[in-house]
Amino acid sequence: MNGPGREGPGVDLARGEGARGEEQGDLAASLKDLVAGILDEAKRQGANAAEVSAGDSTGLVVSVRKGELETVEFTNDRGFGITVYVGARKGSASTSDAGPEAVRETVRAAINIAKFTEEDPCNGLADAELMARALPDLDLDHPWQVDVPRATERALEAEAAALAQDSRIVNSEGANVATHRGYHVYGNSHGFIEASSGTRHSTGCSVIAEDAGGMQRDHWYTVSRDPEDLENPVDVGREAARRALARLGRRPVATGSYPVLFAPTEAGGLIGNLLAAISGGVLYRNASYLVGSLGRQAAAPGITLVEEPHRRKGLGSAAHDGDGVATRAKAFVDDGVVASYILGSYSARRLGMTTTGNAGGVFNLDLKAEMRPPEALMRDMGTGLLVNGLIGQGVNLVTGDYSRGASGIWVEDGEPRHPVDEVTIAGKLDDMFKGIVGCGDDIDRRGNIHTGSLLIREMTVAN
Repeated sequence: MNGPGREGPGVDLARGEGARGEEQGDLAASLKDLVAGILDEAKRQGANAAEVSAGDSTGLVVSVRKGELETVEFTNDRGFGITVYVGARKGSASTSDAGPEAVRETVRAAINIAKFTEEDPCNGLADAELMARALPDLDLDHPWQVDVPRATERALEAEAAALAQDSRIVNSEGANVATHRGYHVYGNSHGFIEASSGTRHSTGCSVIAEDAGGMQRDHWYTVSRDPEDLENPVDVGREAARRALARLGRRPVATGSYPVLFAPTEAGGLIGNLLAAISGGVLYRNASYLVGSLGRQAAAPGITLVEEPHRRKGLGSAAHDGDGVATRAKAFVDDGVVASYILGSYSARRLGMTTTGNAGGVFNLDLKAEMRPPEALMRDMGTGLLVNGLIGQGVNLVTGDYSRGASGIWVEDGEPRHPVDEVTIAGKLDDMFKGIVGCGDDIDRRGNIHTGSLLIREMTVAN
């Protein structure tokens, strides 16, 4: 089913505009017919209700390393998944074969699974009146007329720019160019069958820098729906090199409690922890430190988290969620207070609430606050750690404990002094979010969560 940043299937990457339009229409009709036929088969085999997600996609990934073409990967995938409801029982199955016999067997498999599962009164389709009947034009489909030679040239440009940046850039882990076009159809027994298409393109580069203190690696990438919105490959390579060079010359720091400034590349993940803690799946299992937090303070005053699912060209844009429910703009956190949980239809029923149209996650999440340049935030922090790299999975949503390996830049008197590597930063998520004392205007928009740098008043930093 559709979720943030995911779109279905696609068509030939290199056809002319008129041919693409005709084929797109044919593919939409074909997939809709397929979904309708699968739903009919589910009803024929005894399902009370069913929902189907079908897709067709094409893609190209070209990778180079040290000036040579390394791999070329073409993808062309088609398949469907079905979930059936037999009374209060649920079963799911999927296949890459859309032939008549495969359809019958896949539906039969889903129904057989349902017969052996326990009844759950919260199972079932989302309410019919919540379906997305009016679909906005989100402008997500921008095919890229790039073939293997042109993609190779672009990847080589990125890598060459990185290697030429400084003599301390001693090796490359490669550069790549990727393009994907997908078409997706979702339908259910309410008579709801809708199609969407989308593209996603990227260029990335990863290099290794070395000095007397050892080697360090880093990378950079650009991603967008529209190839015209991608960064220049030379700029991608130079940024990858700059980031690798900035890691050289690492020095230890004294263990203690300090302000910590999360760079935008890491701040998005931190905000993701807060979103995870107010998501229905963990809430109905009582597996979050924010159980029962609706209407309570969960972040510093001035922090607002707003979802904008209908943003044109948005990487996380979608007209409906994975249940077919219409998406809408909303705030999950308003002025630091939890304004809404993140719910699909099932988790909403488990909690005795109404779905928020977020089956599959959030769609284009923006952090809104008073924003300042990151240099100003460093001056505010005085002495502390700027984190630009994180490793490990040390986040416990049940207790709110946070402990992860980190690398970054040590800041003294508001100025960056030297790189730091292999330290641990630790704290409590509740204290961290309520202790946000500054937000940067350096917003990273390459993912589904858009935020700039975040300054946390205090965390433990340990070697």
